[in-house]
Amino acid sequence: MMEEVKKRQAVSLPEVKEILGHVDIEDMDQIQRWTYDYVSKFVSADYKDAKEMKKLLIKECELTEDEAVEIVNIRPTSLAELRSFTFGWKKLILAETLEKMLKIIKEYS
Repeated sequence: MMEEVKKRQAVSLPEVKEILGHVDIEDMDQIQRWTYDYVSKFVSADYKDAKEMKKLLIKECELTEDEAVEIVNIRPTSLAELRSFTFGWKKLILAETLEKMLKIIKEYS
């Protein structure tokens, strides 16, 4: 039985881990199991920290939810690395905003 989609929202990998952690593995379909296996092995970031980081990136750096999720998932550690991801967004991001983003990332890492 397929459930109706009530809301679409970009979520970070730590959020995925938290959500799927509340589902009985026997009730998961194959894709959910693979996803849960992946996030269980590779995601060590705290769910609450990831959620707060996403919120701050959206509010203080004027990122979209999708952009903020990308940054939360990747957690770039330098300006050069951060620039390589934001370059693909096809919008100008000021150096001071990049610095603010890096500060937020470091605060929750």
